[in-house]
Amino acid sequence: MSGIKEMWVIGLALFSMFFGAGNVIFPPYLGYTSGSQWLLSFFCYYMADIGLAIAAIFAMLKCGSDIDGVTGRIGVWPAKIMSLLIVLCIGPLIAIPRTAATTYELSVIPLLGNFNGSLFSVLFFCLVWQLSIKESSVLDIVGKFLTPALFVSLLAIGIKSFLTPLGEIVVRHNTANVVSSGIMAGYQTMDVMAALIFGVIILKTLADKGYTDIAQKNKMVAGASLISGVGLLLVYCGLTHLGATTSTIFPPDITRVNLVTESVRLLFGRGGIIILSVMVALACLTTAIGLTSSAGAYIEKLSNNKISYKAVVTAVCLFSAVISTMGVEAIVKYAALVLSLLYAPILTLIVLSLVVNKQTPDSVFKGGALGAFLISASVLALKHGIKTFSFVEILPFHRFDLGWVGPAFVGAILGYFYTFSNREGE
Repeated sequence: MSGIKEMWVIGLALFSMFFGAGNVIFPPYLGYTSGSQWLLSFFCYYMADIGLAIAAIFAMLKCGSDIDGVTGRIGVWPAKIMSLLIVLCIGPLIAIPRTAATTYELSVIPLLGNFNGSLFSVLFFCLVWQLSIKESSVLDIVGKFLTPALFVSLLAIGIKSFLTPLGEIVVRHNTANVVSSGIMAGYQTMDVMAALIFGVIILKTLADKGYTDIAQKNKMVAGASLISGVGLLLVYCGLTHLGATTSTIFPPDITRVNLVTESVRLLFGRGGIIILSVMVALACLTTAIGLTSSAGAYIEKLSNNKISYKAVVTAVCLFSAVISTMGVEAIVKYAALVLSLLYAPILTLIVLSLVVNKQTPDSVFKGGALGAFLISASVLALKHGIKTFSFVEILPFHRFDLGWVGPAFVGAILGYFYTFSNREGE
């Protein structure tokens, strides 16, 4: 019985890690743009988000290490650079500023009107800095009631959207765009990157509880993943459906944040807006503090304690405060550029870590990651008008933004034969 209880505890912890309040803005907008194909877009989003995040944890479990166990096979310095980029993305480059911008647009503006955005960013990150430097029991108290309260509220929104739809769901026909949009929205959550950092906590918890056998760990992680996965599936499915029912209500240029607030207003009135705003603000605050602390601890370790935790936290807060003033939509747009380059090689390393053994040559990982990165960079260049890279359009799955899959596979194979031929020549 204790094993089942511990599985639930770890499952709820996984749920809390992946259930960032910022993720609330992606599923409704995805449903809004997908219309009658909302279920397909939701499936693609869910697999690119939670499915891959859980795969990342299993990859770390198999490697028996932290994030370096997954990235380390591409070489010392490339691994350090990739790990640092991951931390920066879920830290001051994207995720942390987005928590402040989401709080401002989803919580402050609906309640207080046009409160000065720059002043809010300063106040928000002053609080984040204070609570990151000095651990506070307030965070534990908030965390214990916040996650279930936010879960129940968002689940209620989803259920009500099914019972009393806001409008007619419009028919869409461009399946390629729906699949691509779902995948890219899943990338935007950055839960895969977060899993590589927070997964260390899960594995350490298992070890502390006496689960040292790999079979036991796999069983616990599988059960915990099922618990968190089902909870997230219910919430995200409801929110995606909610967005699909607003296709005929809101104008095409509506922002992600406004879509959420106006939909909740139509469903529950002013009271619903107040409840959602308060909980999202608290959730974003706790997420920002957790990410800031993680970034501080990682960079301090990476620098061999040459850069202090306090100095990193201070720099992260200052930088994030500046970036957050750009607003949610602007952060989402530039995040898409960064993530489109990083996700392909990261996912390649995760998949290779799962399917090959420790005796597999490192050149397989290097070749696979390089192939994925080069194609991702080429696709990005083509999207920005450089026609030289139009060859990527003939790659399999390109129309779904997955053109890198084939080259990653070919790169891994070439890496294997490169090592094999070198051994033969010795």
